[in-house]
Amino acid sequence: MDRYPALRLDAGPVDYVLIALYFVFVLGIGLLARRQVSSSIDFFMSGRSLPAWVTGLAFISANLGAVEIMGMSASGAQMGMPTFHYYWIGAIPAMLFLAIVMMPFYYGSGVRSVPEFMKRRFGTGAHLVNAISFALAQVLIAGVNLYLLAKIVNMLLGWDMTVSTIVAAVIVLSYITLGGLSAAIYNEVLQFFVIVAALLPLTLAALHKVGGWGGLQDKMQVAGTDGELASWPGNSLTGFTSSVWSVIGIVFGLGFVLSFGYWTTNFVEVQRVMASKDMNSARRAPIIGTFPKMFIPFIIIIPGIIAGVLVPEIAKAKASGGSADYNNALLYLMSDLLPNGLLGVAIAGMLAAFMAGMAANISAFNTVFSYDIWQEYVVKERDDAYYIRIGRIMTVVATVVAIFTSFLAASYENAMSYLQTLFGFFNAPLFATFILGMFWKRMTATAGWAGLVAGTVGAVIVAVLSEDALGGLSVGVIPIGGQGASFVAAGTAFVVDVLVSYVVSLATQPKPAESLRGLVYSETPKEDFEEDTTTSWWQSPTKLAGISLALVILLNIVFH
Repeated sequence: MDRYPALRLDAGPVDYVLIALYFVFVLGIGLLARRQVSSSIDFFMSGRSLPAWVTGLAFISANLGAVEIMGMSASGAQMGMPTFHYYWIGAIPAMLFLAIVMMPFYYGSGVRSVPEFMKRRFGTGAHLVNAISFALAQVLIAGVNLYLLAKIVNMLLGWDMTVSTIVAAVIVLSYITLGGLSAAIYNEVLQFFVIVAALLPLTLAALHKVGGWGGLQDKMQVAGTDGELASWPGNSLTGFTSSVWSVIGIVFGLGFVLSFGYWTTNFVEVQRVMASKDMNSARRAPIIGTFPKMFIPFIIIIPGIIAGVLVPEIAKAKASGGSADYNNALLYLMSDLLPNGLLGVAIAGMLAAFMAGMAANISAFNTVFSYDIWQEYVVKERDDAYYIRIGRIMTVVATVVAIFTSFLAASYENAMSYLQTLFGFFNAPLFATFILGMFWKRMTATAGWAGLVAGTVGAVIVAVLSEDALGGLSVGVIPIGGQGASFVAAGTAFVVDVLVSYVVSLATQPKPAESLRGLVYSETPKEDFEEDTTTSWWQSPTKLAGISLALVILLNIVFH
């Protein structure tokens, strides 16, 4: 399973003590959260009682798993500054859109999940398609986090990867089964601070080793990779030779379709925000999350870029055009640069990241399976205790399935490529259905599920015809590969979904307008979107969003 078994982290006794202390806190939070679980809403939705800063940090931490830590640092080592687009183009605008436009619909409707919102807008057909596709996506993505979590255990203890995978799965399983979403959220807040405490010293040590920013520029110029320090037009990210098409691919494929699809319709993220105590908190939570989100790449991507010139295994492979294990970029730096003590904090941070990511996938999966599949279509009208029990059982089942999907994730050199392909399949068509249904009252229930299916099939066809989007399953008929193939697949899913939904809607009967309040923008009274004007600026979603947007535009200009 591990193609690079030689890498080991030379941890000492103090490192193991720090790691053990971290796990005591993790399991302790699970035990404390268990005491607060008295209903299914407590287990699956944290009783909708959490403040905005908690759900905002959990919102970010849930995404701060394999996608961020290993995937983004790998992309930084592989292609440099264009990786920043995943944050400043591919996250912040969509997070602000979720807060300002979509949360009044989600939170105001009182739904327990994104698929449940689909049911209210489009009926059972779209609801079932969305619930099944989401559940499948979560166990596939959980496999990525589990594989990388097991890799840390393997490198720390030298255990076989299969054993490491099972041990890592049991750790996450324990606290999710105990405390449900509250355990996941409070652990995600803890994990956020542990991750920052781990990666900030590593970044500073790497910059010192390379001679600061000027030293990095000099070394990359000698290596002939200094072009990677420019973020635009991002040809290395998309794989397109045309700069114009590269920018279009980043702005439309990543910045619009993939980004909005992920951040506004992915229940893994939205679930955290829906646990907020009131509408104002629910709208502010994603905005609060944008501020750390826009600065996180400095402690994830920059170390990856430095690894591209400091780590011999990666630098030599890049110079010769050979294959490099970019996923290990940060681990090589940790092994080479950090002394005992700091190494323990860094290892705990990496474990925290992968546990946060996997726990987010599993907790969202058990909610959707229990509420949207089991309760809706299999066993109806049972008491709360029954559905909590089903949720705990499915947590175990999902973890076992993730063990097997982790082997699939191991076949990709860059975990980011695998994840973006999955997002194109599942999130891009879902976003198309959402956005069309939210702003076009004529869209019908039949169009809801037909568009989802057609969009997903369109993305799969493009991935199969591309050079490498699905690894060995891709046939190479279309001359696109890497992230560019994922962007094109996502764009195809969006366009196909919209076209099919439009045609089917014209041929079928829409819902009565009076049944669409809180589901369609034009049928929802303006007062449902208005905020309290007497609050301070930091309590105003629109003012906070304006500050965040201005900051991210400034960052794009400065680091272009």
